[in-house]
Amino acid sequence: MANLADEYGTDVEIYIKALTTTIHADTPADAPAGLHDLLEQLGLERHAYPTGEPLYIWHTVPDHLGTEEQKRLANRAIPALLLAGYTVNCDPEVFDEALYQQAVHRLWARAARSAPQHPVPASSPSRSAPARRTP
Repeated sequence: MANLADEYGTDVEIYIKALTTTIHADTPADAPAGLHDLLEQLGLERHAYPTGEPLYIWHTVPDHLGTEEQKRLANRAIPALLLAGYTVNCDPEVFDEALYQQAVHRLWARAARSAPQHPVPASSPSRSAPARRTP
């Protein structure tokens, strides 16, 4: 089986499988478990061949989604993968700049909301530091 991530040296290759309408996400043969877990958290389905002793693992966008929702899910996954430090290549047939930018905006907004707020000190120190003089 061809593995585009191994072939191109990326962590994730997103493309439409030839002669199908299925959006695939290939990962390298030695991909860390965390990458597979992240792809699942982002809504992609994990597949392995042969079963029981996976030699080849790939992910697909769920078939039950409509074509536009499949494309949206694939594009929403890209910024999260990049933020996690993975290299991603997405086929132009799948990639949509507007969907990608929306996903980036959502990711930044979510990060801003969950960022810890640093409280401002209630008062300045009781003794001020002496002024520094330069010759």
